[in-house]
Amino acid sequence: MKRMSKMSGIIALVGVIAGCADMTQTQQRTLTGAAGGAAAGGLIGAIAGNAGMGAAIGAGLGGTGGFLLGRHNEAVNRAYEQGRASGSQGR
Repeated sequence: MKRMSKMSGIIALVGVIAGCADMTQTQQRTLTGAAGGAAAGGLIGAIAGNAGMGAAIGAGLGGTGGFLLGRHNEAVNRAYEQGRASGSQGR
């Protein structure tokens, strides 16, 4: 029974990872932030007495943080590419 549980967990993990293959970096960061925030919020909420609310708040904050980080990185990459393009035109 324990072996079956491990196998189903591994299959589920592979499915989740494969599902992220065609996501943008911002989408991946948002999902990762939400998952990490939910886990951390659930742990903190369990200590405080309400794991569900802690997980919901953590997922919201983590997802928002991941989204903002992804958008910032996209803006930085766009600016870099524009600078490269404009620098190579000057030659």
